[in-house]
Amino acid sequence: MARVKPPAKKHRLAKATKQKEAVPTWVIARTSGKVRTNPKHRRQWRTRKLKA
Repeated sequence: MARVKPPAKKHRLAKATKQKEAVPTWVIARTSGKVRTNPKHRRQWRTRKLKA
């Protein structure tokens, strides 16, 4: 990937990185452990590419 990225692409990559974060502990506690995983957490950098 290019070292200097277009700003729009950089924003899309940043958003995907933020979405990939783990579910906060307080959410797990509030839902009695029903919500444990982030559904968008399945993306792995080698296997699934973003359409960014």
